Amino acid sequence: MSRPAVSGAAVSGATADGAVGHRALHWRTRPDGARAAVLVLHGGEEHNLGRPARLNLPLLRMNGFLRVLTRATADAGVAVGTVRYRHRGWNGPRADAAQDAVTALDELASLLGPVPTVLIGHSMGGRAALQAGGHPAVTGLIALAPWCPAEDPCEHLAGRDVLMLHGDRDTVTAPADTRAFAARSRAAGARVCGYTVTGSGHAMLQRVPDWHRATARLTAALLGLHPLPAETAAALALPPASAEALALPLPRQPRRAAARTTSP
Repeated sequence: MSRPAVSGAAVSGATADGAVGHRALHWRTRPDGARAAVLVLHGGEEHNLGRPARLNLPLLRMNGFLRVLTRATADAGVAVGTVRYRHRGWNGPRADAAQDAVTALDELASLLGPVPTVLIGHSMGGRAALQAGGHPAVTGLIALAPWCPAEDPCEHLAGRDVLMLHGDRDTVTAPADTRAFAARSRAAGARVCGYTVTGSGHAMLQRVPDWHRATARLTAALLGLHPLPAETAAALALPPASAEALALPLPRQPRRAAARTTSP
């Protein structure tokens, strides 16, 4: 993906064309009295004003993440949902996917109240999550092979926990761009940790269980269901200028999740 200009940090909830009748927020599970929430954002295209197809392959790619996330947060009062886009593309300064993410977050906040919310986004969805991450509901983000143009702002992520995972064989979105965005975000006051998924490309087809399990465990940890992995916690505590925090190798992920210690 190339780098269109975008006004990311100032994304508002107002949407333009295609907004009438569109539901940005779709629930996978929504327990009564939910005390926390997770929103998943799928990938897309650089430029495309068409509506997503009924058979939405980027969304289908996230179904495995949704299944594992739902299991990892079961019986913990966590609502899990997806963001649905009005258009297939980011579309330059329109930043359509980020607009839709903010619309979904506004609806989530109105339905659930001020509950801690974690965003998970892949590719264009990662960019949208990072640009919507300044929303008051958001406490943490997980960006999977995100699209991170050099001009995108990051100051709005100050005070958030931002975990970034990128395959070293990705030829669609550049791992170096992710590390550069992560470094700028750390300097701006975000708590950022970066993982390299060795041997995996953009579609996350290699090491699929590791992508799924790591994302679920990191999400549950960000919600306070169990401690962060030791290497993640250590990386988040490193000084802002530390490059070591941005190049952790993602270890093979065990099947069994860590025991919960707290509730969100």
